[in-house]
Amino acid sequence: MGARLGRQAGPDAGSETGAAAGCRPAPYERRVRWLREIQSTLGERRPERARQLLRLLRQDLGLERTLLPDILYRDVAFLNLVDPISHDLLVNLARDLQCPKKDYELWKSSDKICRQLIYHLTPHSKQQQGSSLRQRKTQSCLKSSLQKTLLAGETVDLSGIPLSTQDVQHITRYLSTHGAVLAVLDLSFTGLSDELLHLLLPSLWALPRLTQLLLNGNRLTRATARKLTDAIKDTTKFPALAWVDLGNNVDVASLPQPLLVGLRRRLSQRTSLPTIYEGLDLEPEGGAAGATTPASTWHSTAAGLGPEPQACCAR
Repeated sequence: MGARLGRQAGPDAGSETGAAAGCRPAPYERRVRWLREIQSTLGERRPERARQLLRLLRQDLGLERTLLPDILYRDVAFLNLVDPISHDLLVNLARDLQCPKKDYELWKSSDKICRQLIYHLTPHSKQQQGSSLRQRKTQSCLKSSLQKTLLAGETVDLSGIPLSTQDVQHITRYLSTHGAVLAVLDLSFTGLSDELLHLLLPSLWALPRLTQLLLNGNRLTRATARKLTDAIKDTTKFPALAWVDLGNNVDVASLPQPLLVGLRRRLSQRTSLPTIYEGLDLEPEGGAAGATTPASTWHSTAAGLGPEPQACCAR
C-alpha cells in the first residue's frame, strides 16, 4: 500500500521539501495522502476502508493509545500533546466514522474535517503557487530574511524553505550577530532533521529574548525532545523560551513533563501556555495512559474540555 500511496502524491503535497533533504518525503506528506484517500473512499461509499486509513493516521501521529470510547467518556489521561488541534480533529473524524448518519451527511461532514486537517498539517500559505515558482521564492526569502536588521521583539519566518546544512550554517552565523532581539523563530516545514537542529541548538539556546520556537512539520524525533529537555533544565539556556511547537514530526506525539515544567517556569508572569492537555509524562515503553491519574491542568483553555458528548450510536 505504501508504494501505491507514494504514486498518488501530488505537487501540492510539498514534495520539493523531501527532495531537498535528499531522502524520502516528510511525514506530513504521507499523512496528507492518507487524508486524501479517506476523502476518496468516503466518496465511493467505503467507510470501512476509511476507518482503516484513519487508524493508520492516528498510529502515525502517535495517538493510537487515545481510544475513542475513552475520549467520549472522559476516562483517559490526556498526554502532553504537541498538536491538540490535530488531536481534536481526529477525534471528530473518528466520531463521524463510528457513528454514521445518512450517506451524504457523513461524506459532507467527514470531508470538511479532512480538509481542515490537510490545511493544518501542510505549509498551506504556500500551496497556491506552482512548485517551480515556490522553490525560487523560498530561496529568495531565505536570503532576504538573513540580510535584514531585526527590531526588538521581531519574528524571523523561514517556514516552508527547504534547509540544507549550508543554509543552517548561514542561519547560525546570522543569529550570532542579529539574534539578541529575536522573539519568535519559525522553522516549520523546512525539512529539519535531528542532525540539522543539533547544529543550530547552541545558537538557539543563547538567544536572550527568544520566546517561541516553531519546529512543526519537520523530520524531528523524540531525540530532539530529549535534547530540548536537557537544555531547558539549564537556566542559562533558553532564558526566555515560553513555547516550542514540535507537532507533525516523525514520532513526537507528546512533550516530556520536565520540558513542560521548564517552559512553565520561564512563562513567569506572562500568560498561560497554548492549549495542551497536561497529564503525567508517559514514555512509549511505559504503561497505558488510562492507568494514571491526570495531573492538574495549567490555567489554559485545555482546562475546559467542553460538554460531555452525547451517545450517538444505537446499541
